[in-house]
Amino acid sequence: MPKRGNAGKLHRNDTPEGTNMLSEQQIQQLIDAAIEARHHAYIPYSSFAVGAAVLTRDGNTIRGCNVENASYGLCNCAERTAIFSAVAQGQRQFAAVAVAADTSEPVSPCGACRQVLAEFCDADTAILLANLSGEVRECTINELLPGAFAARDMTP
Repeated sequence: MPKRGNAGKLHRNDTPEGTNMLSEQQIQQLIDAAIEARHHAYIPYSSFAVGAAVLTRDGNTIRGCNVENASYGLCNCAERTAIFSAVAQGQRQFAAVAVAADTSEPVSPCGACRQVLAEFCDADTAILLANLSGEVRECTINELLPGAFAARDMTP
């Protein structure tokens, strides 16, 4: 797992050669979009707002927020909302994903979101984990979910 950066600074993990590297401006814009998306969260039960934003390979940013439901199993996380919204708009290739929440450490996706990210992100897609204090960790889906179940596993 990547090391924690200081408040306001991005700490990039030692990533393999060829990793998709974003400019500092792109990173900040994507994190800002994730933070803004939090304002749309529907969170009457947990009061825990999470925002996410995906940057498509063609430069579009699509946001998502968590949406709760009285039947807790029907809740949807911000990361999945953003990915599913992008897919519904015909997007399938992502340059980066950011997720942000009001947490003491940069927030990390749940297991279900990691699996969805693994379905739609390349091994070296930048995953930006952020909190409202300005701490950001950059990693890849392979670091978040090593050995992910994938389409290749469904072929005998």
